[in-house]
Amino acid sequence: MKQTYRAMQISRPGVLELVERPTPAPGIGEALIEVEACGICGADTGDIEGADPALQPPRVPGHEVVGRIAALGEHTPGIWKVGQRVGVGRLGGHCNECAQCRQGHFQLCQNQPFVGASRDGGYAEMMLARATGLVSIPDQLDAEEAAPILCAGLATFSALKKSCAQAGDTVVVLGIGGLGHMALQYARRMGFRVIAVGRGSDIAQDALELGAHVYIDSNETDAAAELRAMGGAQAIVTTVAHAATVAAVMGGLAPGGRLVVLGAGKDPLPVSAGHLVVGERSVQGSITGSPYDNEKTLDFSVLAAPYRISPWDKATMRTT
Repeated sequence: MKQTYRAMQISRPGVLELVERPTPAPGIGEALIEVEACGICGADTGDIEGADPALQPPRVPGHEVVGRIAALGEHTPGIWKVGQRVGVGRLGGHCNECAQCRQGHFQLCQNQPFVGASRDGGYAEMMLARATGLVSIPDQLDAEEAAPILCAGLATFSALKKSCAQAGDTVVVLGIGGLGHMALQYARRMGFRVIAVGRGSDIAQDALELGAHVYIDSNETDAAAELRAMGGAQAIVTTVAHAATVAAVMGGLAPGGRLVVLGAGKDPLPVSAGHLVVGERSVQGSITGSPYDNEKTLDFSVLAAPYRISPWDKATMRTT
């Protein structure tokens, strides 16, 4: 094993710097990963722009990581072996001690790091990871294909499952960007009637090719009225954080329908209590998911292949 490795660290907020670091030894319950590819996610922007300038050594961003285990620390579960293909997503590994972990809600663990933000990530040739955060990577997926699934894929796949929609139901994907383009593909392969809602006609053809049965341009029409004319949506998965946009489209939910909030924003979401109560509609937040959820997402991606990566995901970095 090499004594040093290269990494892109945040030298100051908004600025990445290529450096050489000593190769670390994994601690108790940790794995040292030789990185093959790391996706570039929208959340990386916040990590890089909002980095703590006083942190030493500076943080290494990146949280859609695929590679091979180079070394294992003590007390690492026997399911992990040196040379095994693994990945790490945004959630850096649960603690197995908090109340959420004891209930099996590992994605809600209060004591786990966010990879690339509170723990070094994959913009590097090597990285350390908690064993509880490791994800097994199927042989059928190349590193570049698997990397964006570990965050964007998992987030959208989990949100669609939480929608409680059944095959044949109408499901809306609001926002056709880095998350939305994957949500469309998963939704179509899950057997839903897929409606894409976006801004502008320039993305209409892409949305249809990715799996949407119908595209609604919210710049040109009242999306909620259009949805009601179609019978309403059993679920709306929003990948955008603009509260007013989400609230406007929510009017297209059918009775018993559910809004699943995936796009995280700071502004309050205005919701009509009457709209919720009279139609027994609901709103649910959705975080990415546990390592087990991640493996299910990867397996589904293999079974439902081929899926198409967007220009955002084509930016995935290789380190080998």
